[in-house]
Amino acid sequence: MNQHPAIDDVRTVACIGAGTIGGGWAGYFLARGYRVKVWDPAADAGVRLAQLIDAAWPALAELDMLDGADKEAWSVHTDLAEAVDGVDFVQESAPEDLALKRRLFADLDAVCAPGVVIGSSTSGYSMTEMAVDVAGHPERFVVGHPFNPPYLIPLVEVVGGDRTAAAAVAWAADFYTRIGKSVIHMDREVPGFIANRLQEALWREALHMVENGEATVEQIDRSITDGPGLRWPFQGPMLTFHLAGGPGGMGHMLDHFGPSLKSPWTRLTAPELTRELRDAVVAGCEEATGKHTIADLVAERDAGIVALRRLTAGLRAATPVPQP
Repeated sequence: MNQHPAIDDVRTVACIGAGTIGGGWAGYFLARGYRVKVWDPAADAGVRLAQLIDAAWPALAELDMLDGADKEAWSVHTDLAEAVDGVDFVQESAPEDLALKRRLFADLDAVCAPGVVIGSSTSGYSMTEMAVDVAGHPERFVVGHPFNPPYLIPLVEVVGGDRTAAAAVAWAADFYTRIGKSVIHMDREVPGFIANRLQEALWREALHMVENGEATVEQIDRSITDGPGLRWPFQGPMLTFHLAGGPGGMGHMLDHFGPSLKSPWTRLTAPELTRELRDAVVAGCEEATGKHTIADLVAERDAGIVALRRLTAGLRAATPVPQP
């Protein structure tokens, strides 16, 4: 098996795709002091990437930027072999098209140096199904699933496929951790991973409520931002319910409220995305945002995440974790 580069020796990273996720990764890698080579066949990829990095840079400067980080240390390439030449790690963020990813992974395997680990930002596909056409070194393909925007949200879910070597998964988890990410090293492949599974359940229920006229887009969003969402940065849904059980904790919660799980409150199946439902959701978002542009909302979101991350980091530092 080919030796992976030492994590401290990683200097150059390739980002495959310059869209919202790939460009966000590029900005983050730049802020962490790496040189970034970006592959994207679109003629305007460089323009779009520059705009994204410009928008992300102020937030990165607030939280995750290393001294001496070079905002201009990137290049865009349309030739895949040129883009990965001399790189120490690859982060793939191509569109969520299974056939496209299968072709791209086979091509990446053919042009990347054998020891280079290739991480995928896929939000739903498993590495087992994406790497079926990789003939040379399937053992170095790993899922490194981020959350948008990847330059600000710390979470990365890391898992391999049935042909991925454990050493590659461990290397990727160590690398993401070293660059400041909060890594979930998953034990096994799960469709949709962990966070997306939970997020999708909430999303489906929200669509049902809009379709049935039970709640507006604004009401749904406020029910989270001014409700349970305020608790989740400190304790996730499981610990939230543990606290809801009072001194008896989760045991009391399950014993007392367990029967309510049979209540027909939620609908886990997705509603049919009809034209009427689509238009209702779009209209609701336009009404909720008013005259604010997407750029305005991104800046507001980023400022909020920066403030919240600072607050939670301070609280964690001030509250020692009890040792078992």
